[in-house]
Amino acid sequence: MAELASDGSNPDVSLLRDINGLARDAPPWFDRVMEFVGEYGIMLGLVLVALWCWWSVRRRGTLNDSVSAVTGLVWAPLAAGVALLINIPIRGFVERPRPFNDHEGLEVLVDGKTDFSFVSDHSTMAMAIAVGIFVAHRRFGLAAIALAFAEGFCRVYMGVHYPTDVIGGFALGTAVTLLLAPVAHALLTPVISAVARSRHGARLVRSRTAAKRCPEPEALDIPEPRIGSGENDLAA
Repeated sequence: MAELASDGSNPDVSLLRDINGLARDAPPWFDRVMEFVGEYGIMLGLVLVALWCWWSVRRRGTLNDSVSAVTGLVWAPLAAGVALLINIPIRGFVERPRPFNDHEGLEVLVDGKTDFSFVSDHSTMAMAIAVGIFVAHRRFGLAAIALAFAEGFCRVYMGVHYPTDVIGGFALGTAVTLLLAPVAHALLTPVISAVARSRHGARLVRSRTAAKRCPEPEALDIPEPRIGSGENDLAA
C-alpha cells in the first residue's frame, strides 16, 4: 500500500506538494500559527462548539428534545474514541510512511511524527466529533464540519499527511459515528434520561428556563373530567 504514494506523478503527491508549498511561501509566523491550529487549535474549537451546542439545546425545546440532543453530544467524543481504536489495525495493515519520509523538499512544520500516515488520527477525530454534533443540532453541526475540513487541510499543509490520509480519516470518522449511532443512542438515552430526571443532574440536560417555558405534560395542572350519571348531567 505504501507504493500508492511513492510516484511523484501521483495526484495524491501532486496535491500534497501544492498545498504544502503554501507553507514554504508563507512567513514563519503564519506557519507557527498553522502548526498550533492543526495540532491543537481546531480540536479545541470543536470542543467549544460542542459546549456551545450543549448550552443551547438545554435551554429550549421539550425534555425529550433535550435528552435526544445531549445524547448525541455525549456520543460525539465517544465515537471519536472508537474510531481511533479502529484506526490502529488499519494503520498497521496499510503501513504507509509519512510523506516526508518518501518525498524530499516538503516543508514539515511538526517534528517527531514516527507512526504511519494512513489514516489521519486528527482528521478522524475531527470528523467523528463534527458529525456527532450535526446529528444533535444541524446548525452547530455544519460549523463543526467546516472545522473538520479545515483540520484536514492543515494536516496536509503541515506536511505530515497525504490528502488521501485525510479523506480516509473523514470517511472513518463519519462511518463510525453514523453506523454505530443507533446502538449508542439506545444505550445512552436511558442514562441521559435518568440524569435529566434526577435531582442534582437535571440542569445538565435541561435548564430551569426551558422547564418553565415548556413543562412536561405530567407537570400541567389539568383537572380530571367529572364522571356522573347521564340523568344528573341533563338535569343540571
